Amino acid sequence: MKNIRIGLLPRILIAIVLGVLFGLFLPMPAVRVFATFNSIFSNLLQFLIPLIIIGLVTPAISDIGKGAGKLLAITALVAYCDTVFSGLLSYGTSVAVFPHLISSGSGMTSVSEFQNVEPFFTIQIPPMVDVMTSLVFSFTLGLGMAFFGSSSLKSVFSEFKDIIVKTIEVVIIPLLPIYIFGIFLGMTSTGQAIQVIKVFISIIGVIFLLHIFLLVFQYCIAGAVVKRNPFRLLGTMLPAYFTALGTSSSAATIPVTLDQAKKNGVSDEIAGFTIPLCATIHLSGSTLKIVACAVALMLMNGMPFDFWMFLGFIMMLGIMMVAAPGVPGGAIMAALGVLGSILGFGEQEQALMIALYITMDNFGTACNVTGDGAIALIMDKFFHRSKDSE
Repeated sequence: MKNIRIGLLPRILIAIVLGVLFGLFLPMPAVRVFATFNSIFSNLLQFLIPLIIIGLVTPAISDIGKGAGKLLAITALVAYCDTVFSGLLSYGTSVAVFPHLISSGSGMTSVSEFQNVEPFFTIQIPPMVDVMTSLVFSFTLGLGMAFFGSSSLKSVFSEFKDIIVKTIEVVIIPLLPIYIFGIFLGMTSTGQAIQVIKVFISIIGVIFLLHIFLLVFQYCIAGAVVKRNPFRLLGTMLPAYFTALGTSSSAATIPVTLDQAKKNGVSDEIAGFTIPLCATIHLSGSTLKIVACAVALMLMNGMPFDFWMFLGFIMMLGIMMVAAPGVPGGAIMAALGVLGSILGFGEQEQALMIALYITMDNFGTACNVTGDGAIALIMDKFFHRSKDSE
């Protein structure tokens, strides 16, 4: 018999359910075992976050910088602006809706009480550099590598990226369900698990509706540019949407997205350039999810925030999302650094962000790749037509 492989999302869901159930009857010594694991894993994760930023962002910026001139620059600008817009849309909606669904300070404050369960021991693993240092280092080095075309340095960071990706795949992702189990075990022991799960369900419903609105908006803009029915254009892209829903991978969906974009009338050369590029730099659906989840958790924890804080976070997040495709749970892993440095998220908030994000990972990926088709239509309108007229 073939080995049955369970995906990350089912494992996270199983971990949440088991954490709630076991939290009802596990004795304190057993709870302390998982408190010990969570303490060590959290220190490891904090150590790895700057390395993840350097390993993923540096080669990503370098790769984008060597592209095809004007078309690259405008496509990247449109993708970035759409990503920032989706973040602002998510923030505005979340601020308007979530306070009616979430009682301020009602959930996360009690989650933090799990820290009062003393681990048997812990291992301090201080990061080699802080998050902002790693961000500035990555941007500087990535842009420099793109400008000078440094093949030797690019090869070094490409290998370093492989090491980081393998670390995420082999260490972080397999241990993540145990970490989430420990978090929900702690929440159950403080009597807050059911309340937090109810909030999760409400948040997921709002984010799903936001995804639908964002896609309709994107295709209304594209339809206005190309003077065609936006709903017909969006309907043509649905095979890409459902493929991404099943694979949870922008990269794996590229062939389908490419084919459907061509069926919408995008020329071969424009589709062949913009679709793979946007699979790397256009993560509007992922940004929408992260911003909404962040607002929700800050409301739950009674953490202060305002528009300007989130504007800076969203603009930085749009750049960080470049590093996400191709990495399991890549978007949320790439975002952990700015969640901590700008919004002040600690290990408990980051753990819940991971759990909440991954429960909707498929929908974010589907929104990302379907939106790529709208950008391809806009680029084809201006670049293919202008090329034909020369």
